[in-house]
This record gives sequence, structure tokens and C-alpha cells, in this order.
Amino acid sequence: MELAPLLLVTLLLGLPAVALASGGETAVHPGYAHGMEEACGVAEVEAAETAALPAPAPERREEFDGGRIVDISHYYREDMPAWESAEGTGGFLRLARSMRNGSDIANFSELRLTAHSGTHVDAPGHVFEHYYNVGFDVDTLDLAVLNGPALLVDVPRDKNITADVMASLHILKGVRRVLFRTLNTDR
Repeated sequence: MELAPLLLVTLLLGLPAVALASGGETAVHPGYAHGMEEACGVAEVEAAETAALPAPAPERREEFDGGRIVDISHYYREDMPAWESAEGTGGFLRLARSMRNGSDIANFSELRLTAHSGTHVDAPGHVFEHYYNVGFDVDTLDLAVLNGPALLVDVPRDKNITADVMASLHILKGVRRVLFRTLNTDR
């Protein structure tokens, strides 16, 4: 059961490299118009390969498409908050196999942490037994609900989000998405 998601991630991460390698000198994703060859960094990758030097590390950003998309994910680190762990996630990432010594065709990393580590979303089945019993899991969430304009609300740092706290926040009726800035946001 654990192998299927890992295999899917491996396949998804490997497909772009296969497409570039098999496409020859004019390898461009068919979704891009002619002249947009550099839109996905193809030129930079080809230049790095021909120079036989590693490409510089990409810049980590929070905003994309001129600020239209904002990544609210926290950067993963060993001391990031994790459910029921005062120490954080600990050593969650390891390089299981490496290309360095030429024994593998790709770097293979293992990521091990609980579902309640770092930035995450809970499905209705996480907190309501009747939803859990019928299968309302995170893989059934509509991504359109999770993407779009959102209201950012500061929750008092010494409070849990209860019905009383929700009422005190005065969130207007009709707001579709609410992001709560809590004590964990600061950790």
C-alpha cells in the first residue's frame, strides 16, 4: 500500500527527465507555444549539462506567477512542529540510494514523517467519525476548494480554535477559504 504513492511520485518526478532526454535538441513541452522553450528552464538545464558543471540551486520562493499563487507551506526541517512531538520531526529525510558513485540512475530519497507534520490539511474524516467511515479522506478533497483567494485570520496565540474563538473572529458569511495564523505558524 505504501509502495503505490512512492512509485507514483517516482514516476511523476522521472517523466520530465525522460521527456527531455528522448526529445532531442528541440524537446519542448507541447503545452508551450513556439518560442517559450525557456519557460521551464530547458535552456538552463541544457547549458548546465553541456558545461559538465552542476546547475546552481534554484531559488526557493513563496510567490509564483506575479503573486497570483502563494505557497503557504513551511520549509521542512528537523525541528519543525509535529503532532505529539516536542522535538519536531527529527531525521525525516534520507538519501537511500545515490547517483554519486555511479551505482544508480537516479537519487532515491525516503521521506518519513507523520501526516500532522508541518503545513497540512485535514479532511472531514479526520475529525468526524461518520465522514471517516464513508471515506472522506484527503485524496477525496476537491483541489478547487483548496486553491484560490483566501482570508487570512490571526488567531490569538494562546487559544485553540474552538466555536467561541471562531465566533470572536467575526468571519463574514460567504467567505470560501480561511487560513488561520496560529502559534504553529510562528514555530
